[in-house]
Amino acid sequence: MTRKKVKLAFISDASARKATYKKRKKGIIKKVSELTILCGIPACAIISNPFDSKTEVWPDLAGAKQIIERYQNSSVIDGAKNVNQESFLLQRITKAKEQLRKQKHDNHEKELTVRMIGYMKNNQLPDDLSVSDLKEFDKLIEKNLKDLDNKIVELN
Repeated sequence: MTRKKVKLAFISDASARKATYKKRKKGIIKKVSELTILCGIPACAIISNPFDSKTEVWPDLAGAKQIIERYQNSSVIDGAKNVNQESFLLQRITKAKEQLRKQKHDNHEKELTVRMIGYMKNNQLPDDLSVSDLKEFDKLIEKNLKDLDNKIVELN
């Protein structure tokens, strides 16, 4: 026999809510216990009881404190490895900006190369070419000549 799907909403009836709390709490503690046994890892559960001031701690208060201290100590030791989301995103943004800058530079260089090849085919420079454009062409030609010289040296 299949179980019917439980509607996840606040249970308004206090006695039904208390009964559900007890069942679910027991299930959660059982799952944490199974996790520690099957995987051999330290785990604890701290569950606040809304019906009285008692807080349920599994396996016991001392065990839970030990696990929490171990976690806090390891997070201090591994602080350099643990990166919070904000710094992670800032690193990603910085990396993406650097990649964008490099890609823009590469695109500009390729655009200049295409324009230069077009001018060489026509054997004529356009009249509207500025001094800065000519300087950029000069830099590109110098760079290409250096690359060619390096390739010739590698081949010899």
